[in-house]
Amino acid sequence: MPTQVRTQVGIVGAGPAGLVLSHLLHLQGIDSVVIENRTRKHVEERVRAGVLEQGTVDLLIETGVGERLKREGLVHHGVELRFNRRGHRIDFADLTGGKGITIYSQHEVVKDLTNARLASGGQVLFEVENVSVRDFDGSAPKIDYQKDGEHFEILCDFIAGCDGFHGICRPSLPAGALTVYEREYPFGWLGILAEAAPSSDELIYCCHERGFALLSMRTPEISRLYIQCDPDEDIARWPDEKIWHELETRLACDGWKLTTGPVLQKGVTGMRSFVVEPMQYGRLFLAGDSAHIVPPTGAKGLNLAVADVRVLARAIKEFYATGRRELLDTYSEICLRRVWKVQRFSWWMTSMLHRFPDESPFDHRRRLAELDYVTSSRAASQTLAENYVGLPME
Repeated sequence: MPTQVRTQVGIVGAGPAGLVLSHLLHLQGIDSVVIENRTRKHVEERVRAGVLEQGTVDLLIETGVGERLKREGLVHHGVELRFNRRGHRIDFADLTGGKGITIYSQHEVVKDLTNARLASGGQVLFEVENVSVRDFDGSAPKIDYQKDGEHFEILCDFIAGCDGFHGICRPSLPAGALTVYEREYPFGWLGILAEAAPSSDELIYCCHERGFALLSMRTPEISRLYIQCDPDEDIARWPDEKIWHELETRLACDGWKLTTGPVLQKGVTGMRSFVVEPMQYGRLFLAGDSAHIVPPTGAKGLNLAVADVRVLARAIKEFYATGRRELLDTYSEICLRRVWKVQRFSWWMTSMLHRFPDESPFDHRRRLAELDYVTSSRAASQTLAENYVGLPME
């Protein structure tokens, strides 16, 4: 017989969605257990997103896990759109009433949350195996897993599927329970992490006839840069010198110089948009990448996951405080309204800045005209700024 563990909320996945949810529940006196199939070292070191919306930053600080974020995060109040070898700044502070973004890597957020949960006695279990979820269509859902050769069974009131796009929670739903909306993009990003001081104080999004390029950063000493490439690009065909040459070509701007340095990591990431509806079935709730994927152009993945669990934590709190299920029953409706707005923004940024394989000279000129409009119209710039710093929480 398996060893039984009783908790109120069983959470599958120790990424940002699962850990933020566990933290928010803890602050309300609600017990949870988080399980993760990878090692703590892997989860805390894998390079992922690095741009936090204003609302995400405010939430982390308000809930007591933002001290290191305040010390080490790089606050930005604008981005640059670069095309035709000229840069155009979008002033977030002016356009959004003082809001901005913060550069602080996802794995650093995960470290802070993991440390906070463990310090408060929370259960975050790494390196579990053979995870499955069941009975979530009734009142007593269960999570089965193995650890160190022993079989465990979590008895809980709710299951949160925060285990990412390739996790087990979404595929565990009955056939036909979900409607899938998906779009594959005909390009990817070749990204590098380099030991080089960022060549700009703020992010640079560049539209070039050879394809998109992005200059970002992780710290004052580490740059994160990307170039548009084929989705199945062979990274072996891109030695460091070739990558730097391509970045210099695409990011070229009068009076500006790219800082280079040793390449620490490099890889190719595909681009897709993905949404499932609904994001819940019985007492199983999907959050973050298990329910939706956005292309990284709008820097929304982590922030959308945090928005999901913010709604879910509030709904679970309401249930335990009053017994009412209205917020739980409308979880999908509330989240999806924001999800689709974010999908629209991410698609728009991607379509405006990237060169498509079948792009005609007309389409290229049209994209340049759109960039010209966005950077010369206050109303258009404000639309970009409001979406980039983060839409209001529902």
